Amino acid sequence: MDTNEARTSGALARLALLLLTLLLLPACNPIYVVRAGWAQARILASREPLTEVMTDPAVDPATRASLRLVHDARLFAVERLGFQNAGDSYTSFAALPSDTLALVLSAAYRDRLEFRTWWFPITGRVPYRAYFSVEGGERARDQLEREGFDTYLRPTAAFSTLGWFADPLYSTLLRQNDVSLVETVLHELAHNHLYIGSRGTFNESFATFVGHAAAIEFFCGREGGGPATVKCARARDLWADALDISRFITALEGRIRALYALGARGEGLASGADPGPPPGAVPGPLSDVGLDALLAERAEIYREARVEFLEQVQPGLRFAAYGFLATEPLNNATLLSRSLYFHRLPDFDALWSRWEGDFAGLMAWMREEAPRRADPFQILD
Repeated sequence: MDTNEARTSGALARLALLLLTLLLLPACNPIYVVRAGWAQARILASREPLTEVMTDPAVDPATRASLRLVHDARLFAVERLGFQNAGDSYTSFAALPSDTLALVLSAAYRDRLEFRTWWFPITGRVPYRAYFSVEGGERARDQLEREGFDTYLRPTAAFSTLGWFADPLYSTLLRQNDVSLVETVLHELAHNHLYIGSRGTFNESFATFVGHAAAIEFFCGREGGGPATVKCARARDLWADALDISRFITALEGRIRALYALGARGEGLASGADPGPPPGAVPGPLSDVGLDALLAERAEIYREARVEFLEQVQPGLRFAAYGFLATEPLNNATLLSRSLYFHRLPDFDALWSRWEGDFAGLMAWMREEAPRRADPFQILD
């Protein structure tokens, strides 16, 4: 048995054990688990060692260059930046038959700004589920909408199995430019480095920060790179854009939370009025009459936010367009799904500055300290 066959055999054994464990738990949907497990097993079985693919003369030069870049970025992250628990993740390549790896479904309550969550072992409560077929994702979305939830179904080109399996580089990622490709891979590896069960917003925002910051470290500090290179400038611009989007989403989230807080007290909120107190506790469910009125107010806030994005935010972006904010419908599910990845990014940036260039030291400190806090975001304070 060669190395790749041994890796696949071991991964499939772990997958079988995990599926058996999940099927024995009443909180898990057995049909969903089996379908997701089968799709993951097919991906694992299709992997090829990255080093073999990137040296294969039959592979086109652009693809080989992208694979080399991922190989170098992963090595830099592990050896120079202190990424832990990387294992064999991103040391293999999986060519997929379509340009979408999976569909991610999120849902949120309409009467408050709160995710509908699902519970799984290892991850704890998470605010999304993945589907490997369009039909399966759309059926689940339609059912949630019939139950009265806001929903958001979107494609994804990558995900992390948190070190349980050796995640491959998916061919779906190769559509990205070099800077975004490296940022995405480092984002997923960040989940292996630090993941706290049932803390979805921290996990994703932490990984967003690490993906961007580590990409800057890679392009601006590696041999052959440097602060004067185009890719270093693009990596910095991509992070600056993410900070701007974080501020925009935080402000919008504050307005929606204030609306619900006022509605719970039986008050109204004109769409252009002062949003009131900062975000606080989630209010209780509203009456049907109150909900109808607040949904109308909410729709106006979302409409104004889209205009603000198009006229004030998007024109100032440097590298990324964030076109989804201009084209996708805004509702509680879409807002929370974006907030999940952009929560308190300026505070992560300030923490990074305080470490004065010691990114490896910061990574080690966050891995040790965040799980100890009642709220892992306390490391930012």
